[in-house]
Amino acid sequence: MQEVSGNLYDYPAYYDLVFGSDWKAEYDFLLQVFEQFGGKVERVFEPACGTGRILYRLADKGFEVSGLDLNPNAVEFCNKRLVKHGYPASIICGDMSDFKLPKKVDVAFNMINSFRHLLSEKQAEGHLRCVAESLRPGGLYVLGLHLTPTAGVPMTEESWSARRGNLAINTHLQTLDLDRRKRTERCRMKLDIYTPTERKQILDELVFRTYTADQIEKLLASVTQFEIAELFDFSYRLDRPIEIEPETQDVVFILRKRRAGK
Repeated sequence: MQEVSGNLYDYPAYYDLVFGSDWKAEYDFLLQVFEQFGGKVERVFEPACGTGRILYRLADKGFEVSGLDLNPNAVEFCNKRLVKHGYPASIICGDMSDFKLPKKVDVAFNMINSFRHLLSEKQAEGHLRCVAESLRPGGLYVLGLHLTPTAGVPMTEESWSARRGNLAINTHLQTLDLDRRKRTERCRMKLDIYTPTERKQILDELVFRTYTADQIEKLLASVTQFEIAELFDFSYRLDRPIEIEPETQDVVFILRKRRAGK
């Protein structure tokens, strides 16, 4: 098997399959959140949108969508997808810790841990403040991420497979190093890629910032524009809100931008 080292995000077609196969649960969850918590939702925005696996489907549902990503290959892929479906190319290339939207949105969402690519507290706080500034009063930010548990055994490996047409990918994600002092988690992602004429493997290393429950709650408290409306986990069950426990490893925050005077 041919081995290719590189940045997974430079291969948007592979990225889209690897992370897009379970889009339905996230999509349905977002629609329910919009209805239950969002009031009138017309404009939605996704920072670190990648290939826009959910964005174009929200556009199909009638929402005005926009997004931002640091990788130009992903931005190009996402814009081509939107145009193919008859929508404006509304994705821009930029830093999710330092941006400004031309008009306010009703909801922003970041569902699968991309927030943890921001490796400093300054970047993370800057991101949250930029999102808050982008939302109308009462608007929502749906933020999903993995926590570092302070009790129990943390999950360190995950494997899954996905297929689309003649393309099949087996993915293995493994934590190589967890440094609680530096608050970094170094992971290796291995993609075994199969087509009728080719077999190859992509190896990439990813570094994430770590958050315990106390650390993420302290960060959110520092951005006073937001209040926590509700908490869920990655089962995406609106009928099962959660409380964060020492063993908790995944959480979806429903953050609401405070209205003036609150």
